[in-house]
Amino acid sequence: MPRVLYQRDGRIARITLNRPEVLNAIDGALPSELEAAVTEANRDPAVHVIVLAGAGRAFCAGYDLSRDPNTWVQEQPWDPMRDFALMMRNTEAFMSLFRSYRPVICKVHGFAVAGGSDIALCCDLVVMAEDARIGYMPARVWGCPTTAMWVYRVGPERAKRMLLTGDTIDGREAERIGLVLKAVPADALDAEVEALAARMASVPQNQLMMQKLMINQALENMGLRSTQMVATIFDGIARHTPEGAAFKRRAESVGWAAAVRERDQGTYDWTADRPINRPE
Repeated sequence: MPRVLYQRDGRIARITLNRPEVLNAIDGALPSELEAAVTEANRDPAVHVIVLAGAGRAFCAGYDLSRDPNTWVQEQPWDPMRDFALMMRNTEAFMSLFRSYRPVICKVHGFAVAGGSDIALCCDLVVMAEDARIGYMPARVWGCPTTAMWVYRVGPERAKRMLLTGDTIDGREAERIGLVLKAVPADALDAEVEALAARMASVPQNQLMMQKLMINQALENMGLRSTQMVATIFDGIARHTPEGAAFKRRAESVGWAAAVRERDQGTYDWTADRPINRPE
């Protein structure tokens, strides 16, 4: 089964993350398949706009840690540049959406969390269901968002609010703070995205390309590429700190779901490696 589906529908290219059985979690092959689909859309002279979505119950629930979490960690002493080379390939694959000459609309339902938020926020426009959730929970322990798009979308203070807590927010709040373009009721999401895509598809390709390149260049001038380099290095560091090692041990002991729940609820001290804030 392909991890990513591609289809052209008139002037619209439809790219769909296709691992619905695991909420489209990111494995080793998905980033390169996503990049290949974006490349195909850009090579097609009929395509004016891309719509990116997720199959099944969610857009993307982040990296797939259930199969082989050791893909993302090394034995100590670890090689930061080996980790950087691995993760930067994924960052660049996600950024193919940002650098695509065809504008990309991301349709978010269910969840766009952890690495899934990295993918969504690389798109030009994000439309969410009001009840969908977005956030980067690994900011609490074991991660740093490698695409670093938060600060460029909502500014430093709101980016810090999200990444210093690892909280998730629903589509309404994401729209309110300017993280995404719009949030609509779940049953109106498809129609909202289709109307926007059709409106953009009526614009000449060269006009779409010029506007996107001009706006993206402003972000590049603000240091986007160097910020992503730092973020990707820090992501590797976060997985190999004492706290990161404690998180991995805890996950191996009680299971990934339980360890993630403790991380997100703030009921485990990863430095002291013991439970905290438990109800009496």
